[in-house]
Amino acid sequence: MPPLMLLFAVACGLAVGNAYYSQPLLDQIAATFAIDHAAIGVVVTLTQVGLGLGLLLIVPLGDVLNRRRLVVTQLLAGVAALVVVGTSSSVAVLLIGMAALGAASVVTQVLVAYAAALSTPDRRGRAVGVVTSGVVVGILLARTLAGAITELAGWRAVYLVSAALTLIVAGLLLRVLPREERRPQAIPYARLVRSSVTLLATVPLLRVRAVLALLVFAAFTTLWTALVLPLSAPPHSLSHATIGLFGLAGAAGALAAVRAGRLADRGLGQRTTGVALALLLVSWLPIALLDVTLLALVAGVVLLDLAVQAVHVTNQSMILAANPEARSRVTAAYMVFYSIGSAAGSIAATATYAAAGWTGVCVQGAAISALALTFWAATRSAPARACATASARADRASPATSAR
Repeated sequence: MPPLMLLFAVACGLAVGNAYYSQPLLDQIAATFAIDHAAIGVVVTLTQVGLGLGLLLIVPLGDVLNRRRLVVTQLLAGVAALVVVGTSSSVAVLLIGMAALGAASVVTQVLVAYAAALSTPDRRGRAVGVVTSGVVVGILLARTLAGAITELAGWRAVYLVSAALTLIVAGLLLRVLPREERRPQAIPYARLVRSSVTLLATVPLLRVRAVLALLVFAAFTTLWTALVLPLSAPPHSLSHATIGLFGLAGAAGALAAVRAGRLADRGLGQRTTGVALALLLVSWLPIALLDVTLLALVAGVVLLDLAVQAVHVTNQSMILAANPEARSRVTAAYMVFYSIGSAAGSIAATATYAAAGWTGVCVQGAAISALALTFWAATRSAPARACATASARADRASPATSAR
């Protein structure tokens, strides 16, 4: 089982990285297609739109379709989208490729739910932790890898190299994934998609953990969106490639948080969440010292990413354990909040930096972190029985109960 979970993590890292490569490459892409810098942000926007649609329309299929085929098909669709982007000759083709790439990247959520289904209850949190680490590391290292490959061979090579790697991983997964057979069911597709919303409305645990995801990833993107601005300006004046190396520090913190899944397996999910949120709040102190010493910034980055990853792993371990018949759909509902938080944090961070500089960004991040800690403290005493009852009710009402 561990080698398979590691392969899942690699697949997740590649897929999520595909959706984030464009962020450090916008200047080069704009120059290639003569796109005005004020309009080039549409590349990122369409990628995120594709990702959002994929969460709502594709991920729920993991509860009713053969997941082996679904995962491999999504990866191959990602390969096709990468080739389209890497060889695009017009703006229209580029944008279509970016939207398709965003939609294909949601294979990560299908894989997380799949990992939970393949694991025994006592090891489910550990498996989710390993696979989720691939997601976070993929996000953090996307800038580093994109910068390095671009300097060697241009921005198109980033997508073509990723296409080759993704194709290899798809072949490996096709070979090693269990040949499960899931019976087709006469359930309208629209009902399957709507059931994600139904679960969100009826399962208190899912709602609480979704809100926590929104807040912690708003704090996460507050840092990572704004960080390039002070580091690239005097007195630091670091290159984009050097700034990308800070992702390595973040990845170290994320990997260190894999243990959070094991703690969740031992029934310590709530305690782990509280400690992680406290660390998230504390991390903004060394981050605020960026202009004093970059070593403090590195320490803060490691601490912040460790905390965010710990909460994220714990969140998913808890909601997947509570909803075994609808793992793909609860993952889809949860990740919608993740995406909203990520987008909101990014938008607010750039506006705050323009108005109040790096100090303002740190105040914003600390305020979001404090809100997350307060929200957790206010909701942690919700009766587990109520969560379990609502979860069972949602499962009985959902189409996945006939998928077995």
